Amino acid sequence: MTVNVHPTAVVEPGAVLHDGVSVGPFSYIGPKVELGAGTRLISHASVIGNTRTGRNCVLHPFAALGGLPQVIGMTEHPESRLEVGDGCTFREYATAHTGLPKSGGLTSVGTNCYIMIGAHIAHDCRIGSNVVMANNVSLAGHIEVGDNVWFGGLSAVHQFSRIGRNAFIGGGAIVVEDVIPFGSVVGNHAKLAGLNMVGLKRRGFSKADLHEIRSAYKAVFEGNGLFAERLEAAVTTFADKPLAMELINFIREGGDRPICKPG
Repeated sequence: MTVNVHPTAVVEPGAVLHDGVSVGPFSYIGPKVELGAGTRLISHASVIGNTRTGRNCVLHPFAALGGLPQVIGMTEHPESRLEVGDGCTFREYATAHTGLPKSGGLTSVGTNCYIMIGAHIAHDCRIGSNVVMANNVSLAGHIEVGDNVWFGGLSAVHQFSRIGRNAFIGGGAIVVEDVIPFGSVVGNHAKLAGLNMVGLKRRGFSKADLHEIRSAYKAVFEGNGLFAERLEAAVTTFADKPLAMELINFIREGGDRPICKPG
């Protein structure tokens, strides 16, 4: 295989294009970019900054990767970078920015993510694998997203939030608190609406797994006593249950944002 660059595209000296890369009409590749084998820019797409993509990524028209963080006064910096894993798709007008040097400088996107029209990944986000962001989803800076998270269209997440793996964010939700693994949140401001049972079943979780997760959820979020008391009691009850403890430990570890709870 060879690299294929359309005559109207611009590839700056210094850019690294691995075998099978295709750069379509009117696309732009900056001098510090590395594109993995088989990656394809359909047309009018741009990759700039200190950006590296994995293999077999696809950028649709007007997708833009590697822009500077949207921070007033931010200028080019060698430690500000973006890394995208294998098999990611960025649809029309989707964007992902590089990180802030003072925060480590890295924005990262895992493998096989599907970022739909107009969705945005801000500086210093850490996105897991198999994440789906529907149209116009907006992630502010410093957000952690686990694997297999689905975001409904027009949802938005506050900076420094954490979204646990296999969670579901409902369309139009405004998320200002951490979302537990396996959870489902809806509304403005978003509230915990239960567990993402549909998503968990689709991903092959067994009935025993679902029962374990559901039992931990009820122990923590329902029943008598204070939330903190129920949480600590659950640590003892579910000490030998790894999926339950994933949910419990996510809450106990805490972050910069409070935990999203039922309305």
